[in-house]
Amino acid sequence: MRVFVTGGSGFVGRNLITNLVQQGFEVLALVKWESEINILKACGATPIFGDINDLEVLKSGMTGCSLVFHAAAKVDDWGVLEDFQRVNVGGTEQVIAAARATGVSRLVYVSTDAVLIGGKPIINASETQSLPAKQLGFYPLTKAIAETKVIEANSDELTTTVVRPRFVWGKGDTTLLARFVKAMRNGDFAWVSGGRYSTSTCHVKNLCEGLICAAKRGKGGEIYFITDGSPVEFRSFITELAKTQGVEPGTRTIPRWLVWTLAWSLETAWNLLNLKGSPPITRTALSMIGSEVTVDDTKARRELGYKPVISRQEGLLEMI
Repeated sequence: MRVFVTGGSGFVGRNLITNLVQQGFEVLALVKWESEINILKACGATPIFGDINDLEVLKSGMTGCSLVFHAAAKVDDWGVLEDFQRVNVGGTEQVIAAARATGVSRLVYVSTDAVLIGGKPIINASETQSLPAKQLGFYPLTKAIAETKVIEANSDELTTTVVRPRFVWGKGDTTLLARFVKAMRNGDFAWVSGGRYSTSTCHVKNLCEGLICAAKRGKGGEIYFITDGSPVEFRSFITELAKTQGVEPGTRTIPRWLVWTLAWSLETAWNLLNLKGSPPITRTALSMIGSEVTVDDTKARRELGYKPVISRQEGLLEMI
């Protein structure tokens, strides 16, 4: 089977391509930067050079493919709305259009638990939980819009399925873990209200397994959470992650209300003064890591036959 992957040079994409190739799939993958072409080749994919918004490039990559994994996204917690819309919404629209034009039969969209972020803790959420009246941040907002477009695109000709992982981690992660480690080494890290709240997690290998299960058995127009299993205490998990990188998070803690106020103040200053870069902390990031976020993957286990392929302890050992 020929498969097309967007976002192939990212953390999730690299692992997904490697997994697919090992299972005998022929993989073509979209790449935007020439510097990342060799990354895809090393994973075993045929690179398709171009932009996520270029319909003709997408069509050329999808021709002859029966399955598409759409993992490309702008995932920052701060930025310009138009940039998020162009990649997360516009890019998804083009992927759907290209899939329809080339006769692709199945599209699996890599979404996120962040679509539920509205400022309050997310506790044991299932796929039936309603989206907040207003998402907190451009990333959650545009991913939620893209999710809706994917679900609405489901038809007899194109089966579309959405997969939502929570807190993707694992060996080779250069995004979230790197930010934690940098803050710890610089002495800028503090726990939010002690960090003693629960979180769901999803090792990247388990996410890949969930995505492939969704491609094989996912129902059209449906959403599936994928996790490592039972939730874990956020503080304990981050401490173990940090230790694999040779750093200690320390014991400093800041009340959540104070961090929330600080984040709001910083965002206001950045907007009013048109400052470059990102605020040190945003309400989007705080909502994702500063309070409980737990989700239930029972539906994926029941309907997709999903089971984790790696435990948290095994995943941590890999990272040492």
